[in-house]
Amino acid sequence: FFHLSLSIRNYNASESEGQLLNSFAQYFGDSLGKKIERMPLLEETVLPGDSLLTLPVVVIGNGPSGICLSYLLSGYRPYLSPEAVHPNPILHTKLEEARRLSIVDQDLEYLSEGLEGRSSNPVAVLFDTLLHPDADFGYDYPSVLHWKLEQHNYIPHIVLGKGPPGGAWHAMEGSMLTISFGDWMELPGLTFKEWAASKRRNIKSDRVMPEEIACYYKHYVKVMGLQKNFRDNVYVTSVSRLYRGKDDEDRSQLNENISTQHSEMEEGQKPLLKRNWEVRGYQRAADGSHVPFCLFAENVALATGTFDSPGRLHVEGEDFPFVLHSMSDFGAAVSKGKLRGKADPVLIVGAGLSAADAVLCAYNNSIPVIHVFRRRVTDSSLIFKQLPQKLYPEYHKVYHMMCTQSHSGDSNLHSAYTSFPEHNVLSFKPEMKCVLQSASGLKKILKFSVALVLIGSHPNLFFLKDQGHSIGHHLNQPITCKGNPIEIDPYTYECTKEANLFALGPLVGDNFVRFIKGGALGIARCLAVRQKKKRELMGSGDGGDGVP
Repeated sequence: FFHLSLSIRNYNASESEGQLLNSFAQYFGDSLGKKIERMPLLEETVLPGDSLLTLPVVVIGNGPSGICLSYLLSGYRPYLSPEAVHPNPILHTKLEEARRLSIVDQDLEYLSEGLEGRSSNPVAVLFDTLLHPDADFGYDYPSVLHWKLEQHNYIPHIVLGKGPPGGAWHAMEGSMLTISFGDWMELPGLTFKEWAASKRRNIKSDRVMPEEIACYYKHYVKVMGLQKNFRDNVYVTSVSRLYRGKDDEDRSQLNENISTQHSEMEEGQKPLLKRNWEVRGYQRAADGSHVPFCLFAENVALATGTFDSPGRLHVEGEDFPFVLHSMSDFGAAVSKGKLRGKADPVLIVGAGLSAADAVLCAYNNSIPVIHVFRRRVTDSSLIFKQLPQKLYPEYHKVYHMMCTQSHSGDSNLHSAYTSFPEHNVLSFKPEMKCVLQSASGLKKILKFSVALVLIGSHPNLFFLKDQGHSIGHHLNQPITCKGNPIEIDPYTYECTKEANLFALGPLVGDNFVRFIKGGALGIARCLAVRQKKKRELMGSGDGGDGVP
């Protein structure tokens, strides 16, 4: 679908298309004051006229980032609670200065000035400290905010997701505890404990299983009345800019594939203006068929997370079927008993929490483990160094084994677990062997039953021009959550290199749910300010066409 061409000519089931997407257009037709019978399907040569469905915002991704953004775009507004006193006296004084205004209507740069936290994005730190004051110091203070639904602040939008609301949380291994407390995984307006109580679920500890979080997110969308904004089983295949001549006389359409020489207008020619976004893709129907669609949006928000493409070693033999790259595949093999009674150990590559989960899964099922990772066990950047032992005993158990049960040149493998710190995998062999190399250059060949490579994951932005390589901090490089996140304005979350394109969550370096909510706050404020300015311009009767 990298170069998917959507056309009415090669799609015959028009009735199915109408049934699937009619509600899509009907709802937004009502919201925008237009009569639209169904979702527009266009040939690529057709110019999108103003009468077609153009939404103020399309959100791509329905995980916690997309859900929280929809919550704020739906008109929910946070205010300082009447009796609340924030433990940070400077921040509290600032909040008191504009107590009558919602946080969305305040100066976020002013409020976040001087705050420190575990995010490099200041608004993320601000929102987190309002929702969970002094959480990093071990305090369990209540939020200083209360929420009001203000219908007049609603901004029409749609949230597109491949599965049910909750995104990747529905695909995570259900037997593992989350790294964060349940309270830190919650979204505004509904505490996780309230949800658990309503479902009569017995939450035994502050940390919960991913399946609980996935159910909570799905329920959140329903109870907050956000369902009308969500479309499931939707796959976006293209997001591109539309260009038009300034006077629009020829009514011709040019997309992002426009060549450089066309962009650089010759003297005397009228300049091209960037107009709205075109979002193309398909919705998977109940019978498995694909129903194509085409939408137009003034703004696009990227909330796709980071679980699309598992990290790869890029070594010989990595594509063999016995080399896995996901915890879910490994968990399925274990649950089906495929690895029981195997003489050879499981080879696990990586030193993060996913790799630790895999070690625990194998260890608890009496499957021997060879654990290979590049870093020293004393490396201060290892995630285990950042987790309090009292709160995360199972991960510290793995870390203890990494330190104490490591391979040495003159010793045999331990029966249950052996670590190979400061080792790289050079290749996988067809006879289920791998070649390791130590930091000193020594090579070793090991036999295994199955290999599991868990070295992180990367977002897949194939639907953007150049796969999004032009919008990161480092040009012409893939977007990664740590090394090369999307470059944004720190207070609006708008891409610095592409106007009207926003990003939040792991795409901008915020991997914890605690901090993705700040992105939703920044985007909601930016769009609310622009909406207000647009209304003022329209009210002034200046004759503008309102095109951003």
